[in-house]
Amino acid sequence: MIRPTRVLPVLLLAPLLLTACGSEKADADPAAGPSASVTEAADQGELDARAQALGVAPELVYVTGAPGFTLAQQSVGVLGDDGFSATWVSHETGAHLRLSVDRGSITAAGCPEQPVGDMPGERTTCERDGDAWYRTGAGRHEYAVPEEGHVVRVSAEADAVPRDVLREAALGAHRPDASEAAALLPSAEPAPSAPVERGDLPSFGDGAPDNNVDVGG
Repeated sequence: MIRPTRVLPVLLLAPLLLTACGSEKADADPAAGPSASVTEAADQGELDARAQALGVAPELVYVTGAPGFTLAQQSVGVLGDDGFSATWVSHETGAHLRLSVDRGSITAAGCPEQPVGDMPGERTTCERDGDAWYRTGAGRHEYAVPEEGHVVRVSAEADAVPRDVLREAALGAHRPDASEAAALLPSAEPAPSAPVERGDLPSFGDGAPDNNVDVGG
């Protein structure tokens, strides 16, 4: 005698089908966008390219700020071989606050020999202030903060910016995050793929400009 095949009710099969579908979707999602780490790496790559387009080593890019001071965008640029420099301006007084970062170090013995704010002049006086040096000379004052392999400096005219403002800006200087770097560094302009051709250069002869004029010209 042939036994009839038993069919499971639909309600019993439904949970099994849902479970299988859910596990399959979790394994791969082609429509998902790039992960956060990939996006961050792309952002960092763009910011590094911006710094390098200026001739600046990306690790020497810093940012700071002070109440009432605004970044002068045209001041952002290279210092020395691959250092970084930028200036913030007070719209109320016109005072300038200059941030500079360059390779090197600063010690008690060498501090007096280094000019303040890269301005040559009279001998520099140095005073230790925590992890930083407070330095004066040539009508300017500066806070210099030694870092690993480089020094972060914030300087200004001595009679234009108070010492406490200078100190806060120097100790608050830091490596920028993505949004700060995007606002700080100009966009890297791509180099032209081919030389620009002049319309007055003939294709024959020595290529000198054609300055001939028409009759009567």
